[in-house]
Amino acid sequence: MTSDDDLRAAVELLPGWLPRQYWFAGDTSAGLQVRVASATLLADGDDLRLWHVLIEATQPTGSDIYQVPLSIRRWPVDRLDHVHVGHVDAGHVYDALHDKDATAILLRCFHDPDRYRPALHFHVGDDVELPVDEPSLMLSGEHRNANLAYGDTALLKVFRHVVPGLNPDVEIHRALTDAGCDLVAPLFGWIDGSWTDSTGRVEEASLAMVREFLTTASDGWALATASVRDLYAEGDLHADEVGGDFAAEAYRLGMATARVHETMAEVLPTGTLGADGLAGTAEAMNQRLDTALGVVPELEPFAAELRKHYDVLREHTGPVAVQRIHGSLHLGQALRTVLGWKLIDFEGDASVPAAERRALYSPLRDIAHMMRSFDYAAQHLLVTDHPPEDPTHDQIAYRAGEWAQRNGEAFCAGYAAASQTDPRADADLLRAYETDQAVHEAMYEARYRPSWLPIPLAAIERLAEST
Repeated sequence: MTSDDDLRAAVELLPGWLPRQYWFAGDTSAGLQVRVASATLLADGDDLRLWHVLIEATQPTGSDIYQVPLSIRRWPVDRLDHVHVGHVDAGHVYDALHDKDATAILLRCFHDPDRYRPALHFHVGDDVELPVDEPSLMLSGEHRNANLAYGDTALLKVFRHVVPGLNPDVEIHRALTDAGCDLVAPLFGWIDGSWTDSTGRVEEASLAMVREFLTTASDGWALATASVRDLYAEGDLHADEVGGDFAAEAYRLGMATARVHETMAEVLPTGTLGADGLAGTAEAMNQRLDTALGVVPELEPFAAELRKHYDVLREHTGPVAVQRIHGSLHLGQALRTVLGWKLIDFEGDASVPAAERRALYSPLRDIAHMMRSFDYAAQHLLVTDHPPEDPTHDQIAYRAGEWAQRNGEAFCAGYAAASQTDPRADADLLRAYETDQAVHEAMYEARYRPSWLPIPLAAIERLAEST
């Protein structure tokens, strides 16, 4: 059997395997067709044949490109049973990103960056020494991307769902690294790739990136929710009286965010949003609410009041400065290191079209997202541990709201201290972005995590009452 025959047989297994992967956007295998868009043989040994594969998965709803590197092993590998794709004449087929031998080969490809062009192009930064002798470890969590740690030095992020063009995470990390910004994990390298679509057109995209692995860091969500647990454990104390008060960290996180925004404005495109642009923003928000009403009927009683937050933008005075922003900033995208806060994952909301993720927005959009994240951190234990029938629910809910407000204010104060802009000065725009995000959250929770729907619904009720 030839190598091409091996690959063809392996790819024929994918329609039954792909729908079981959490990063696959399709619903079922019904009508699923898989076509090889690009295939590059990276290793051809007696025991391991490694293919880098981009496949085009087509369903009745449309087509998507996925990155599915495949290992073909002559003998079964017990530790890879959980990523076994199937068996072909040449051996056993595995998801190669979980295969330590395969991922070691992948990292070594950076030493010969042009060998696999034009299908693959490996870029590495000046004076960067990648840990090619370190084994990889697939980090846990159901992410849309695969994250592999190599020792305690480097993190390889592989974009499973590939979208044509430069990925914002690569673009922004590269710009900030080149600018010497120490508030992000430095970019070490990245992989570009090309493929031919079903019409014969050649497309190009970012496939992966390597950045510094912040091994001793704690993510903001873990730290914030620990503070909330301390608050809940003290039945009669306010947020500022609990030993685990988070406000000082929220203040420092606000400062870090402001400085990252400032550097992004220096090295990436900027602009202004006038009356027409603000009217367009309001219209887009109204359209998203229309869509959400079809998914979350519980929003209907609040819709008219929510629209007031959007429509006030039509009377907004003065131009609004816009720039590239993080795009999906929340506590889980901030890491607390011994040297302070660092922001990560500038890819934006992967469910949003790439052009929208690369568009210019007011930095207040990021700040609004963080306000919503503080609310989630404060409220999530109400859903899991203190439902409405719990006698302590109302009292804890009050103090949770107090916690979210205290830390949101601290974050904004830190942002104002580190920049020439106080986010609270444009309350109308900030509230419109908060409302838009809460509506988005309600739609997400209704579709994927219904038990958490009360969190955004409670926020929406508060926002409706504030008009």
